[in-house]
Amino acid sequence: MKSQKLGRGLGELLGEIDEAYDNEVSQKDSVIEISLKDIRPNPYQPRKSFDEESLHELSESIKNDGLIQPIVVTEDIDGYIIIAGERRFRASKLAKLKTIRSIVLNSDEQKMRQFALIENIQREELNSIELAHAYSELIKLHDITHEELSNVIHKSRTHITNSIRLLQLAPKTQKALIEKKITAGHAKVLVGLDDKQQQLMVNSIIGQKLSVREVEAMIKSIKTTSNPPKQLNKVQKYDFTNLKKRFDSLGFNLKASNNKITVEFKDETQIEEFLNYFSS
Repeated sequence: MKSQKLGRGLGELLGEIDEAYDNEVSQKDSVIEISLKDIRPNPYQPRKSFDEESLHELSESIKNDGLIQPIVVTEDIDGYIIIAGERRFRASKLAKLKTIRSIVLNSDEQKMRQFALIENIQREELNSIELAHAYSELIKLHDITHEELSNVIHKSRTHITNSIRLLQLAPKTQKALIEKKITAGHAKVLVGLDDKQQQLMVNSIIGQKLSVREVEAMIKSIKTTSNPPKQLNKVQKYDFTNLKKRFDSLGFNLKASNNKITVEFKDETQIEEFLNYFSS
């Protein structure tokens, strides 16, 4: 079966980095010191933003206690490319270190892309939009369903689907989520609104500190206003032709339209004749 085959392939990838770390204890020579200037980030790294304050904290920790867990790299023509550990690499540069402890693995472009995606998903270091891109990328790489990815990475299918739906949001809304101006809960209920409506809601969330429940109520109101209920009972049209002919024969001027009739009288005498006619 396709899903089983792909599942095993992804499962093997999930274990390779862990295996490299496990082997570190028994194979000290597999961990080497590499000059930071010879290392560059993985071009397939899904993580685009790194919290500066957190990086500085890690940098101070590395200065004081050293790097506890080495990074994982693969050798390239002009140096090394990071497979796992870009945050540790950046913090080491901030600490002004010259070298960094590294585990070297053999890897091709396909594996580098997958390593970067999987490692970040496992470590939960991605923001909601980066995570959505990572899930989407893995699904495309392996041509699998949300359910199949769920079984491999041990995340619920609903979580994966809801995460990927965030990619439907307008760029400004995604930016507000990345910058933590709105929460993932807020963002999920904004999917389906147009760009203008999303911006209005984002401004309201930030300005009025709205809860997710309050946002849901506002969106319900917007949708109700934008799509008023259709008129269920159409105005019934009546045919007053025969009645009009009868009134004409009696000398009364009758006007009719849809569900309304009007009788016009020339004078008071005609009114009295009309009343006498219908009272007799």
